[in-house]
Amino acid sequence: MSKIPVKFQVNNETKEILVDPWETLLEALRDNIGLTGTKEGCSNGNCGACTVQLEGKAIVSCCTLAVEVEGQHVTTVEGLATKDGLDPLQEAFMEYGSLQCGFCTPGFLMSARALLNENPKPTEEEIRLAIAGNLCRCTGYDKIVKAIQAVAYYKK
Repeated sequence: MSKIPVKFQVNNETKEILVDPWETLLEALRDNIGLTGTKEGCSNGNCGACTVQLEGKAIVSCCTLAVEVEGQHVTTVEGLATKDGLDPLQEAFMEYGSLQCGFCTPGFLMSARALLNENPKPTEEEIRLAIAGNLCRCTGYDKIVKAIQAVAYYKK
């Protein structure tokens, strides 16, 4: 089977790549575009390490075919920071010790940013629900929740 052209926005840049029909968005981002911040964990949608945003909604990129994002906008962890600096969530994760090995961090950041973009003042329960699909084996979740709360309630 021949490769299929896919044109979409990644972190506000237009990309046109050729993909196999079975290639996942995760593979396309990492292998075709070189954005390696998105991590492959379980490859079946259970760990959240590969979470990106598609049209502002958090999705697992290991279970999304690259051809499905034709004409849409994808944001990866590399797209959170701007020329002016890190996203407040990235700063809070460092400040609150919400990362250790860092493998799961991009997925948590993308899930949390999607939540805060939709609901700038979530409750603790809403935060925990929004990150429920992201697994961490190092930090536990309290520091992650506190970092998200800090951005929601304390940071300007």
